[in-house]
Amino acid sequence: MTPPEKLERLRHTTSHVMAMAVQRLFPETKVTIGPSTKDGFYYDFDRTQPFTPEDLKAIKKEMTRIVNQKLPVRREVRERATLAEVIRQMGEPYKLELLEAIPQGEQITVYYLGDQWWDLCAGPHVENTSELNPKAFDLLNVAGAYWRGNEKNPMLQRIYGTAWETPEQLEEFKRRREEAKNRDHRKLGRDLGLFIFSDGVGPGLPLWTPKGTILRSVLQEFLQKEQLKRGYLPVVTPHIARVDLFKTSGHWQKYQEDMFPMMAEDDEARASEQGFVMKPMNCPFHIQIYKSELRSYRELPMRLTEFGTVYRYEQSGELGGLTRVRGFTVDDAHLFVTPEQLDAEFLKVVDLILTVFDKLQLKDFKARLSFRDPASDKYLGAPEAWDKAEGAIRRAVEQLSMPFFEGIGEAAFYGPKLDFIFRDVLGREWQLGTVQVDYQLPERFDLEFVAEDGSRTRPVMIHRAPFGSLERLVGILIEQYAGAFPLWMSPLQVRVIPVTEQFNGYAQSVAQKLRDVGMRVEADTSPERMNKKIRTAEKDKTPFMLIVGAEEAGTGTVSIRARHDLKQVEEEHGGRLDLNRFIEIFAPMTQV
Repeated sequence: MTPPEKLERLRHTTSHVMAMAVQRLFPETKVTIGPSTKDGFYYDFDRTQPFTPEDLKAIKKEMTRIVNQKLPVRREVRERATLAEVIRQMGEPYKLELLEAIPQGEQITVYYLGDQWWDLCAGPHVENTSELNPKAFDLLNVAGAYWRGNEKNPMLQRIYGTAWETPEQLEEFKRRREEAKNRDHRKLGRDLGLFIFSDGVGPGLPLWTPKGTILRSVLQEFLQKEQLKRGYLPVVTPHIARVDLFKTSGHWQKYQEDMFPMMAEDDEARASEQGFVMKPMNCPFHIQIYKSELRSYRELPMRLTEFGTVYRYEQSGELGGLTRVRGFTVDDAHLFVTPEQLDAEFLKVVDLILTVFDKLQLKDFKARLSFRDPASDKYLGAPEAWDKAEGAIRRAVEQLSMPFFEGIGEAAFYGPKLDFIFRDVLGREWQLGTVQVDYQLPERFDLEFVAEDGSRTRPVMIHRAPFGSLERLVGILIEQYAGAFPLWMSPLQVRVIPVTEQFNGYAQSVAQKLRDVGMRVEADTSPERMNKKIRTAEKDKTPFMLIVGAEEAGTGTVSIRARHDLKQVEEEHGGRLDLNRFIEIFAPMTQV
């Protein structure tokens, strides 16, 4: 396997080769930035005409010529004023802006490909273009990208590419990329009829169809049952609140730009910031419920939980299907505990998260201790409180013998977290469950409880979300299962297919009997031929098809046709079962 450092050098150098090729072929094009990425590289260009697939082929061909010239890659330190004048004469406004953004006193370096092309860059690079293999890199696609990610800036054209050490690595990447395309939750979600996006509603705001809503409801029902076993208390809170609430929590000061614009009854209220905002998180609401009356130590731990929809003003260029949206539902809970209860309650939360992962068959994950960066001033509260919170998290993972790594600087501004990082079937990593220890918000909201000795004492808060964003979780599950959800999770579990219209009545009676025991089923009584109905059910990834005709109707049976992952079940029962026996065997398997 190629070391990551070597791949970074290969990819960064290849991005420069691509930019050089672009400016050779299209001299009017202005360059901006071109970093390496996890799987390749990209470069952003300002060009009037859009790049076409034929252009990409020409660029790739020119890149091969440049590589075969065996150009040395040379680093040079430049003086700011002289370089600025050179860039002005070249007519490269983006390079000039990048140069001006480099702090005074910081070394300014450029990299040359031979003596023919250069760009501002900090590196790293290979020493010669001959180290690049033209058969191990390729150009992938073109996308729009705002300059510096700001939608108020010009729209640029971003060419994505990939580069590897060997052609075999490139082919394996392309195989994985094709698999990712086949599993893309945006395509599968549309094909399976789970959700849509509408320009009439706005970007980043998914609309859930009946099947998608069932899927969400099933996931919620599962977690709600697990929470009830563990003593959680459900609550419901509003979608908007006064700005002052988030000023007290500190979210307004930290994340004002990520909140949706303030609503106010008049200009005076808006000017004085006395208006309302869409809630970006649920914790201040749960705090208000806790604080609505004086609590006793006998009431703790108090575990308040909500599937609460929150809103974040994500930039349009950062949105991506269900994995990055503007309105999403969090399986939020906030536990108010005594300091003595903290360790035990934290372990119980981790146990719940592990139960969730086991049920969802998410097995490849690791724990990240997301701690504060002592050198940063972005965190609230005294270091002593942070030390106590981080100590509780560390004790928990050590007691559970759980493999973990530390993420310094990954903490929330009010407390450290234990984050669960899941690796999917395509090797991508996602943060799913999280649990946080918080000494700061109880202090900022002046929370108290009456201790056993009658004194007033601060509780500690635990924030936790086993799913995280329900939207993102559904997107991940669609791709993890390629749309073939486990039986208990499938929006439609059984489709009854009559061999001809003559048996529609029996098919409907079978479907109703299955509904009566809680199974999700439909009878396909459309005028289509049976074989087409079967193909439709297969395309929809329906777990079970029950074929019914004269023999089945006469004997009260059903012929089973199972999805690929359930074929063993079909074989075990000979393909035909008494309907009551089918219910006896499979109804329990379909329940949450």
